[in-house]
Amino acid sequence: MTAPFDKLDAFVWWRLIRMLRERHRWSWGDVRRRFTTATGRWRPIAADGIELFRIASVTVSRYRYRASTIPNPWQPANPV
Repeated sequence: MTAPFDKLDAFVWWRLIRMLRERHRWSWGDVRRRFTTATGRWRPIAADGIELFRIASVTVSRYRYRASTIPNPWQPANPV
């Protein structure tokens, strides 16, 4: 289930990089210099302590079907 979120992460990352390249007139080398470590690993895109959120890091959980075991907050209309 993470494949769609990974694709969405990649899409958002590329759109943000394209925007930064356009806005600051950076070449691809400038982007790599700014967003990679000395070992070549990519750093997260961040500014003023706000980091780009990775959507794929969210865990997807399903709710089990509980039917009549869900508590009813209202009183029955015709109590017996």
